[in-house]
Amino acid sequence: MDIRIDQLTKRFGPQTAVDAITFTVRTGEVLGFLGPNGAGKSTTMKMICGLLAPDRGTIEVGGRSVLDDPGSVRRHIGYLPENNPLYEDMPVLDFLRFTAKVQGVDRGRTDERIREMVDVCGLDPEKHKRIGELSKGYRQRVGLAQAMVHDPEVLILDEPTSGLDPNQIVEIRELIKEVGRAKTVIFSTHILPEVEATCDRILIINKGRIVADGSPEQLRQQAQGKALLRVRIEDGASDAVQKALGVLPGVTLADVVVGAQDRFDLQCEAPDGVAREVFRLCVDRGWTLTELRSMGSSLEDVFRDLTLN
Repeated sequence: MDIRIDQLTKRFGPQTAVDAITFTVRTGEVLGFLGPNGAGKSTTMKMICGLLAPDRGTIEVGGRSVLDDPGSVRRHIGYLPENNPLYEDMPVLDFLRFTAKVQGVDRGRTDERIREMVDVCGLDPEKHKRIGELSKGYRQRVGLAQAMVHDPEVLILDEPTSGLDPNQIVEIRELIKEVGRAKTVIFSTHILPEVEATCDRILIINKGRIVADGSPEQLRQQAQGKALLRVRIEDGASDAVQKALGVLPGVTLADVVVGAQDRFDLQCEAPDGVAREVFRLCVDRGWTLTELRSMGSSLEDVFRDLTLN
């Protein structure tokens, strides 16, 4: 089920939280929604879910307008808000039964859906406890289960791995990738490696405006225009090696790695082409090449370049 956003705008008094953004998310796509605190991520998610009215623009989910038919659209969306509000006095199974009823799950399928959510969200060891007795990680799992209990076509997840330990993060990441094969998924997070491991596409928002949209690799290329090649060469004088590397075609910078006089970082536009030239250079000079790998540009660097202004 596709999501189409066009010129979406939201103001709070004099402040423009979301400033005329336009984008589309297609079925089977996992979109990572990134941005600094206060960039407009949560506001956008709430508007998609019909929980907050925009000042201008349109939102369509599966061809239905969120503004014209919010009740119908909400039945197709599973939403996990950042603060994950839960009824702490309710046992886990009772809470999931309650949310299934609220979401209109057929009574004959309720038990089946609850069992499935307990299984996929890893709640079995804690399913008979009251929610208030659970750790933060398990509470987050309960929040994910309630977002998916009605088997929605669209999942909107605001910081879904908040409070989880590394093992749980991997499990939830795999769950998001699995459900993303058949659903439309938008999730926000501050864990950048998680985005690279999970998302088909990344959208970065800053000060209410979209500043980047593409795959992780595309964003690196757009933001930096240069890649980094890590080289280790032995048997040659450091100064001579650095000078020879610096004049290779396509190399704009050749730096010695701090604390490792036989390692060099080459900034270049085409790492594969430069790598061949490095290999030929070492053969011609009789140097021993022990490391040659593309470092790329980290997503963290890209994020900082686009949002620190």
